[in-house]
Formats: sequence, C-alpha cells, structure tokens
Amino acid sequence: MAHSNFGPVLEQIYKHEGGFVDHPRDPGGATNLGITKRTLEAYLGRTVSIDEVRNLDRAVADEIYKKSYWAAVQGDQLPYGFDLVAMDGGVNSGPSRGAKWLQRGVGVRADGKIGGQTIEAARAADSTGIELACGARMGFLRGLRHWDAFGRGWSRRVASVEAVGVRMWLGAYSTTASTKDALRDAANRAPTQAQDERRSGATQASTTGVGGAGGVTVADMPLAAIVGVLSVLTIVAALLYIRAERRARYHEDRREAYASQLEAVT
Repeated sequence: MAHSNFGPVLEQIYKHEGGFVDHPRDPGGATNLGITKRTLEAYLGRTVSIDEVRNLDRAVADEIYKKSYWAAVQGDQLPYGFDLVAMDGGVNSGPSRGAKWLQRGVGVRADGKIGGQTIEAARAADSTGIELACGARMGFLRGLRHWDAFGRGWSRRVASVEAVGVRMWLGAYSTTASTKDALRDAANRAPTQAQDERRSGATQASTTGVGGAGGVTVADMPLAAIVGVLSVLTIVAALLYIRAERRARYHEDRREAYASQLEAVT
C-alpha cells in the first residue's frame, strides 16, 4: 500500500459509533465512541467505572482502535476498502468475525486469523469480494436475537460499509469515470435485487404446504390436528416472508448508500 488507510477507515467507524450509550439490550453494555467497558478495561489492564467510559477521550479511543482492531485485522496490509470491511466488522462483532467475513468474501478458509494467504487473496480480488464479505456479515446479523432492536441500524451500517469500501477500492485502483460508472451500476441494480428477494420470499411462503406422510393425508387427520398443522404452516410462511423482507430492505439500504458515494466522487 502507498500509505496507511487507517485515518479514512476510522472516520467511517466514528460515523457509525456515536457517543455514550448503555442500551439494556446491547450485550456490549456501556459504550462510548464504539469502545465498550470491557474493551477499555482490557486496554488499561484494570476495572473501569461507567463514568470513565462516559468520559472516554477521543485520543484514547483512536489508540484502542489502532492497537486492538486495526492491527488485529492487518489493516495496513489489506487493499483499500477491504481494510474497512475487516475493521468495521471487527469493531461491531469482534476482530475474529470481521476477519472471517473478509475471508469468505475473498474465498479462503474462514479461520478468523488474517495472514499471508488472506492478504494475497484480498489483493488479487476485485470489489466483488467486498460485496460478498458484507453479504456474509449480514447473513450473520439477521440471525441474531437482537435484530428487532438493532436490525435497521445494522442493515444501514453494513450497506454503508460496502458502498464506501467499494468506492475506496475503485478510487485506488480505477479511474474516476470508471468509479462513477461502477457505483451507479450498483445503485441501479439494488432495487431489482430487492424485488427479487421479495418475489422469492412470496413464492416460498405461498408454496408452504403439507403433503402426505406415511399414507396419511390432511383429509385423514382429526380437526384439531389440521388446525395445529395450519397454524404451524402460517408461522413458517410468515417467517419466510420476514426473512425475505429483511434481505430486500438491505438492498434498498445499499441503493441509498451507493447513491451517496456516487455523489461523493469528484
């Protein structure tokens, strides 16, 4: 790399990590500037109070991000854009998971440790690797039990990371005109991808049904059993619809994110 991309990547991290929060459903607990109480304690080597988290200095947060996250994902060795993908995933869900999503994106064994093989694969990849890594991350996040509380924010965050990461990669390895074309194409494709997800979910939900099993058909079942089966099928159909809607909304978030990055290219 010509120079470290740590500064621009950290700027993106802070766009998603606000001030002090202590949400009762956040497993990270008290957090400030994206730094949790546990992370601050690990950095300082001692127990800290909630007030110490609340009063965390930006310079200390910068240092923690550099030593505990950027170094952990080998940020200086990764191509522009891929470094953001690994770093932001690491901040949000731990460096090991951030590394695994990057590894899935570039097609190497996802062991959660970024070494020479992962770095070389990232350097050989194009921006599709960024999209695939962010898709893997979203697949994980959509399955978390806290999705109902944080899902919309996660979806927008990962969409932004993807779009900014692709813009960073294109800006370093492509011309301005090609960068604009690629961002515009991604923004234009996203609504169709959202529609496809909704159609797929609707099809799966509508085809959910009960066939015969062991020579027993629905007509042979007692009324109570039929009611129970139909209730289960209704729940399954609803879950399929919800899953499809979550995937569709992510593509809508991607469209907005790519459109925003297109405007940022000069």
